[in-house]
Amino acid sequence: MKGKKFTDPIDGKSFRKMLPYGYEVQRKNVLSPSTLSLERHRLMWLYLKNETDFFTSKEKKKLLHIAPEQCFYSRFRHQKNLEYVTSDLESPLADVKADICDLPFDDNSFDIIFCNHVFEHVPNDKKAMQELFRVMKPGGFGIFQIPQDIERTKTFEDDSVTDPKERAKVFGQYDHVRIYGMDYFDKLRSAGFEVNEIKYYEKIPSELVTKYALDETEILPVCYKN
Repeated sequence: MKGKKFTDPIDGKSFRKMLPYGYEVQRKNVLSPSTLSLERHRLMWLYLKNETDFFTSKEKKKLLHIAPEQCFYSRFRHQKNLEYVTSDLESPLADVKADICDLPFDDNSFDIIFCNHVFEHVPNDKKAMQELFRVMKPGGFGIFQIPQDIERTKTFEDDSVTDPKERAKVFGQYDHVRIYGMDYFDKLRSAGFEVNEIKYYEKIPSELVTKYALDETEILPVCYKN
């Protein structure tokens, strides 16, 4: 696996190739052999590293991580400037087992919230977004990535599709309940957030987009509570 063609910016390790990954259709060269990061994880890491004080802040920040990803978990857990709280209904990595639509936290509790590839599984995503807004501190920020069809203007959902096999056909995965379109950002705004739609790959030199195996269609939704 060792080589120089691809590099995972999370741990700096390089490889001849990344591993394939995907539900139904496998994408080539997307899964890092070392951290198990995917395109979206590496993009978020680069944004946090280059555009925020997430890793360097001297002030301790309280972070809520919904459905924590393995590639981030141990790194954030050992980060000295974070009070790190994880939450999920089922994940063994969760400190707090909770429903995202009914979080057991006080209003204005967290400086930072990460919740990635979760909303597409949640029937009442509006309520989930409102809960994240409620528990975020004024002045806080969050990143809420989702699988998004950027060719689609409006989000597609159909509550009558409940069979896992049908959901896989209609929504692309057996446990998804919708396909988000470009109106996703307005859904977040309706919950109260100020939203920056960041095409961060455009700020990265094309040779590094290839080297880091990034997705050139991923738009980072960076959300603020003012």
